[in-house]
Amino acid sequence: MRRIKITAGSVAAEAELLDNRTADAIWNALPLKARGNTWGDEIYFSIPVKLGEDKAQEVVSMGDLGYWPPGTAMCIFFGPTPMSSGKEIRPASPVNVWGKVIGDAKVFKKARHGDQVVVERVE
Repeated sequence: MRRIKITAGSVAAEAELLDNRTADAIWNALPLKARGNTWGDEIYFSIPVKLGEDKAQEVVSMGDLGYWPPGTAMCIFFGPTPMSSGKEIRPASPVNVWGKVIGDAKVFKKARHGDQVVVERVE
């Protein structure tokens, strides 16, 4: 199982990658560094990967890692977004789910808009 480490400001967590085309493309682009944006309980940032929808989901689960094709962005979901209804976690539009945070994804609530985000392989 491939793993990555995501550091956002003062917070870090590891995640496991799924076995799909999106995960392969992002794995091959690592390491990544960007300034994170927040949108509700989501951190997202543009990455140098261009893909279309791949079994894209309109609703995701706590801790899912998504790829948002319209913005070529990586997304970390750790709670409801402004598009959510109730407790569901709804991206702005469908995302390709390609990984999952190990443990409590809510640690990312401590990350702030504009924090440096680093995504790297765990060997």
